[in-house]
Amino acid sequence: FFIHSFVSPTRSFSLLLTERNPSTMATTMTSSSSSAAANKPAKFVVRNADAVDLAKSNHPIATGVGFFDHMIDQFNSHAQVGVGATVVLLRRRSSEEAAAAAKEAESEEADLSDKNRLSEPPEDQSELMSEMGRALGTKFAALIDAEAMQPSSSAAEGDGAEGDGAVLVRSSRFCCPLDEALVECVLSVPAPSGSSSSASASASGAGELIEFTLPPYGIYPSPRGRTRIGRMCTSSLRKFFEELASSSGLIVSLKKVRGDNGHHVVESAFKAFSRALRNLLDGTDTGGGGSGSGNGDAAGGGPSFESVWGVESPSHSAGLELSRSAELSRSTRETSISVKLRLDGGGGCCADAAGGGISIETGVGPLDDFFATLAKEAGIGLNVECGGDTWVDDHHTSEDVAIAVGQCLNKALGTKAGLNRMWCAAGKSGDAEVEVTMDLSNRPCLTHDLSLSSNAGGEEYVVGPSSSSSSPPEAPSSSSSSPLSVEMFEHVLDSLVSQGQMTVHAVQRKEGSSVFETAMATAVAFGRALRMCAAVDVRRAGKTASSKGTLSV
Repeated sequence: FFIHSFVSPTRSFSLLLTERNPSTMATTMTSSSSSAAANKPAKFVVRNADAVDLAKSNHPIATGVGFFDHMIDQFNSHAQVGVGATVVLLRRRSSEEAAAAAKEAESEEADLSDKNRLSEPPEDQSELMSEMGRALGTKFAALIDAEAMQPSSSAAEGDGAEGDGAVLVRSSRFCCPLDEALVECVLSVPAPSGSSSSASASASGAGELIEFTLPPYGIYPSPRGRTRIGRMCTSSLRKFFEELASSSGLIVSLKKVRGDNGHHVVESAFKAFSRALRNLLDGTDTGGGGSGSGNGDAAGGGPSFESVWGVESPSHSAGLELSRSAELSRSTRETSISVKLRLDGGGGCCADAAGGGISIETGVGPLDDFFATLAKEAGIGLNVECGGDTWVDDHHTSEDVAIAVGQCLNKALGTKAGLNRMWCAAGKSGDAEVEVTMDLSNRPCLTHDLSLSSNAGGEEYVVGPSSSSSSPPEAPSSSSSSPLSVEMFEHVLDSLVSQGQMTVHAVQRKEGSSVFETAMATAVAFGRALRMCAAVDVRRAGKTASSKGTLSV
């Protein structure tokens, strides 16, 4: 696993919506290329394009570019939309014979065994990806039925985003964390001019890619990044998303927060789009706030959030049936630790614990506060007892407690099959605001830009509100609470993430007036993200949310 530090860019943009006549939508969806290109015979045709909600497609994904196939497959795994499509190369014909060539392609048996059969010449990939974006976007538009959607709370109160007479029916935001990349996707459904939410997304005709900051694709070589990943030309990706946005009727933003690995930047973008699309179809949103309609003061938002993920939902009931829990005891010459953890049903394993099934006694006060806050926001029962050599310092106790809690968490989560797996959520404490994006990936990696080594107050210790000094007690007794050093707080996060087998990105939106505020905001965001990642998605029927089919290898 790795620890990276970075400074996130400003998270804001404007939605510019233009009114279009619904009667011209068919032309928009099929002829968004330049007029010059429209006069040339098409080189490719997409056959058997399919997008089936919460079901598998009967058709394969065969774009003719192997890596592009792999990216399209993310819709299956993460949007839970069954996608299929086959791209066929039309024979070179004159413009007069273009119609006959297209008809012939319908009956032509393409040789699909060569996964990269259409990757050459590379200059043709822009047209190939445009055709794929147009075909899938049209299918997505059919899924996004605004008549079945209620306006988001902000739009219902008249505070929704507006532009040129158009309003947003609803927005969905998702960040996808990979160990070397983090991409944010925002999808918005615009309503037609003069309308509320009573028209379909495709009828509005306002689809547009308004932000696309994925390039450069990694840093190898710097500053250009990768021009090809496998046999796919990275320069053609923008064309795909432009046509996907236009044909689906969605306002789309794809923003790279960070990413040194080109493969992972692209993969993060497709997964973020897929997850945002799933939330849009569900009527839910992440709790990360930001540009979407999620509630920054909760784990999630959207008009259907409670029915999909709340305490009365099938998801919650399925978790109670699993009754996932774990416990661990470990003793060394430095610490003696006992941990009991219950993911479902709160304090069932900790019936004697105070505070609704949460009891943390480590001898390190700020560490107790961190784990108690995290457990509360995650909705889990957690009992931790530790006797450690705090007369030495805080290092052994802090590290060993984080290791033990992480191991218990990983054990309780099991194979992670059937779980929601990914989520992002924000947390606040005092002046501090932090967003945590989490993936129960079994590929541990912590990435953050928290102001720890560079905190404004030059603090060496994490000092809670009850403390009056950032200096440790000169001679702490075995019964007194030991301070937590700032460097050990980072080590706690690292140990928790690595032993919990998860990928975590923490993005600091606002620095706290103290490191303690930053630590508590991180605990809030971490707990909320964990709650949603660990939630059972009954629609997956026990299957893993991965194109690999497993997270165990």
